[in-house]
Amino acid sequence: MAKKRSGGGLTGTQQAAKFLGVSVLAGAVLAGIALPAAGVMGLAAKGTVEGFDEIPSNLKTPPLSQRTTILDSEGGHIATVYSRDRKVVPLDKISPYMQKAIVAIEDSRFYEHGAIDLKGVLRAINRNAQSGGVAQGASTLTQQYVKNVFVEEAGDDPEKVAQATQQTLGRKVRELKFAIQVEEELGKKKILENYLNITFFGQQAYGIEAASQRYFSKPAADLTLPEAAMMAGLVQSPSRYDPVNDIQEATKRRNTVLQRMADVKDISQAEADKAMATPIKLKVKSPKNGCITAVDGAGFFCDYVRKTILNDPVFGKTPEDRQKLWNLGGLTVRTTLDPRAQAAANEAAVAKVDKDDPVAASVVQVQPGSGKILSMGQSRPYGLDQKLHQTTLNLSVGKKMGGTTYGFQVGSTFKPITAAAALEKGLSPAQSFTTPWKISVPMNSYSTCAGGPSGGGNWDLQNEMQSEAGTWDMTSALGKSINTYFAQLEQMAGLCETVTMAQKMGYERELGKKLKELPSITLGGQEATPLDMASVYATFANRGTYCTPIAIESITTANGEKLKVPQTQCSRAMSERTADTVNQMLKGVVEDGTGTRAGLSDRDNAGKTGTTNDRKDAWFVGYTPNLSTAVWVGDDVGEKKSMYDITIGGQYYDKVCGGCLPGPIWRIAMTGALEAGETPSFVRVDVPRGAQPGDKDKDKDKRPGDDNKPGGRNPGTTLPGGITLPPDLIGGMTGRGGHGNGGRNGQ
Repeated sequence: MAKKRSGGGLTGTQQAAKFLGVSVLAGAVLAGIALPAAGVMGLAAKGTVEGFDEIPSNLKTPPLSQRTTILDSEGGHIATVYSRDRKVVPLDKISPYMQKAIVAIEDSRFYEHGAIDLKGVLRAINRNAQSGGVAQGASTLTQQYVKNVFVEEAGDDPEKVAQATQQTLGRKVRELKFAIQVEEELGKKKILENYLNITFFGQQAYGIEAASQRYFSKPAADLTLPEAAMMAGLVQSPSRYDPVNDIQEATKRRNTVLQRMADVKDISQAEADKAMATPIKLKVKSPKNGCITAVDGAGFFCDYVRKTILNDPVFGKTPEDRQKLWNLGGLTVRTTLDPRAQAAANEAAVAKVDKDDPVAASVVQVQPGSGKILSMGQSRPYGLDQKLHQTTLNLSVGKKMGGTTYGFQVGSTFKPITAAAALEKGLSPAQSFTTPWKISVPMNSYSTCAGGPSGGGNWDLQNEMQSEAGTWDMTSALGKSINTYFAQLEQMAGLCETVTMAQKMGYERELGKKLKELPSITLGGQEATPLDMASVYATFANRGTYCTPIAIESITTANGEKLKVPQTQCSRAMSERTADTVNQMLKGVVEDGTGTRAGLSDRDNAGKTGTTNDRKDAWFVGYTPNLSTAVWVGDDVGEKKSMYDITIGGQYYDKVCGGCLPGPIWRIAMTGALEAGETPSFVRVDVPRGAQPGDKDKDKDKRPGDDNKPGGRNPGTTLPGGITLPPDLIGGMTGRGGHGNGGRNGQ
């Protein structure tokens, strides 16, 4: 069945021929163009109709930009973000009073005329001629809708907006042509619905639903007669009639609308009078836009979600495509954020570090096996007011995702990666070394993946304390974080193998920078982010399988379409046996090693402390089988401060260490995030032990050749490869030597 045409069944050209001369004159009047009537009529006669038909008749109506709603994993509200605050609703969800009021004041003959109201045009010409200016307009609701489409399509581009609103005859004629198309294709009810959803009502509100919520905190379906009349009055000049700023002007304009509704018999005069006598009672809801309004301290996570949509190619091939999707909005984004974990991370981040302290704390949690990011908390609140110590710098991630350039040096939290590389190569946890507290190791004794030496000269490093000289196996060296042990273990495991293991576990530098093949990597001399480290340790918890971190569960568009979202990619980094062994050894760190102040007493847990050179960064990264958490504390602004003789959270520290500050923070975060009834255990394995502190007399029981066997003991200062360190060679600066930061013993 053919659609009924507006305007008496005439085609577009026939309608144009009938009214174009009058319409062009009206356009000139409405645009304030002083043209003689005869001249305009002549313009129409000389081919304006032909030019009119050359204008494309296909009005491309862009989707209306709307609010995007970000939810947590349970469907709870995190934040609303938008470029234009709008929620599109159908006509049956808009108060009948509102529908009548807007028609009465803007286009009372809306249901009687076609795309152009010829009577209205002639009336405007006559009125404006009498006044000597532009006293009355003649644009129909359909024409106004078309103009708003042009404005919406222009977006935030000032040049395009100017073109869409410029008062020229050409724009007016183009507007008329598209109005005819819209009338023929949509019909009156759909035009009215679209008009009420696209129009600007002031106070940053686009569309009647957003405006109704803004001024009266109610849906558009519930607007009363006086409220609807006030809203309809705003359209002509949202700033002039803004009830928030000028209630008297708003009241006058509302009453004008009410009287017009009575004049056209939409309501009785008695109804109009009663409504006019009713004071405007606003219930203003302040605009809440962006991650800065995120609830429950989830601003950093919210911004990470935004950055994911703007950066991940799954949301568009080009940055422009992804930005367009974000600006269009209308999305419902269900995320991986766990409200319980987020509350725990927030509590932990501020429990030991104040927002105005010289250093800051970051807490991020990841679910092993799924890669889901469960929380992101910081000691400094999310925001723009530096006087309130707010920041938008996300300390959990790298620069691309809103954080620091590369992350932070990780100190001794890297050592378990070296241990995993060694176990994968076939070395035993019983592998023992005996060294003084300082050693100097030739750089050419470490081979890169290309097969060459890692550098020239010596790498000088030391343990935290002079008492940490002696004999250690892998378990005790992890427990006490012995630097000299891991320098030697890395030689046996292989520098290339160690770097490769780190990469397989998700340890990476931001901005596409590759890990440097330097021996000091085993002591955490290269940067990573807290999110990276939580994911790395989640690999141990997941029995050797690494899963890339994700923040988004699902995205639904305004029309109900499900968008493709990034999925976690899981890959095996090491054998289950290797991971199980590392888990058992790292349990010792929290039971009787450097992380005793972090340990949880009610469940299996493991972790590692880390402190970098000069105590500029302090870490604790740990996990249970079902949760991995990384905690970092350090200077987040300006020059990196050393954390000696410092007061943090009201407590004085002569020197900050990974176990004494990040460790207790980790414990608070884990305790709050974990369900009391869920206490899964690590898979138990037998971990062979070798020589340990206090075993100096065991050398007499050593069999010939044991020194060169994996799992055997290397007493004295003999390093792998036959390198012997005489006492006069021991010394030098801590982990520097021009080959990268050597790290500290993360106690």
